[in-house]
Amino acid sequence: MKKNIVVFGGGNGSAIALISLKQNLEQYNISAVISMSDSGGSSGRLRKELGVLPPGDIMRAVLAMSVYDYSLLKNIFYRNRFSKIGKLHEHNLGNLFLAFSSQYCGSFLKAVRALEESVQAVGVVYPATLKSSDLVVTLTNGKIIKTEAKIDKPNYNRNLRIKSAFLEPKVKADVGAIKTILSADYIILSSGSLYTSVIATLLPVGIKEAIAKSKAKIIFVAGNAYHLYGETGPNNLSEIIAELEMYLPRPIDVVLYNNHKLNSEEKAYYNKKTWGVIKNDSNKIIGRNIISFDFSKNYGGLSSIKLARKLKELIK
Repeated sequence: MKKNIVVFGGGNGSAIALISLKQNLEQYNISAVISMSDSGGSSGRLRKELGVLPPGDIMRAVLAMSVYDYSLLKNIFYRNRFSKIGKLHEHNLGNLFLAFSSQYCGSFLKAVRALEESVQAVGVVYPATLKSSDLVVTLTNGKIIKTEAKIDKPNYNRNLRIKSAFLEPKVKADVGAIKTILSADYIILSSGSLYTSVIATLLPVGIKEAIAKSKAKIIFVAGNAYHLYGETGPNNLSEIIAELEMYLPRPIDVVLYNNHKLNSEEKAYYNKKTWGVIKNDSNKIIGRNIISFDFSKNYGGLSSIKLARKLKELIK
């Protein structure tokens, strides 16, 4: 019998996990629950100008589930953007497809289903919520920072760590997201920014409760990289797990850490991308199955092929 797998997260991390799972469809039914608090870039502008839900992260998840090549679709729908064409400047086709489709049919969810059908997606993508809300964090000095864009690219003292996160206003989780969680055999928390990608997905009311009711094992794809100038969260594995579990009803079962040693070319690539390497202090982590293995692709980033092999070993 096929296992039901649900991927949680935001943009790139969830796409990598979905592409990995897509390689073993004879074993899995796959779905995704995607964060809906993006407030920057094209998605942020569409939220303000058209009053639509942010389309960017969910669009990338749909493309990752397509039967067609993700790299090709990413260039068509995501990477290439309109330039110097009035209000279309810096928007991409995928975001506009979801924004205008949702206005035309009066439903963001119907727009997502239309995109899934257009690219022949092999799974189903659910917004974590269908209500507009923003990610808000409290810093260690008590200061409040509102909106994902200001959290993801902070202009405050970087010595101030994020202490807690919540959505404003509080919003209920999408019914479809709840149902897919309850039927899950495995929940995969994808790599990416801890707060703005992963934790943001867990915050709508009902998500944590659904995970508590489900019998799913929880796998966290920690990867090995973080943005040096991104959100002011932890940069070592033990603290990342501890902070993530603050928003979960039970401990993570399996953590996948990329133990690849960077060569000189890869170090240069990480410097160019302003990435740091997550410190593996797994000796401080008790009661978790920490699996360290090399799942890097050439010149940095995570390999969906190597990740697929490991997930196939774990998901039985």
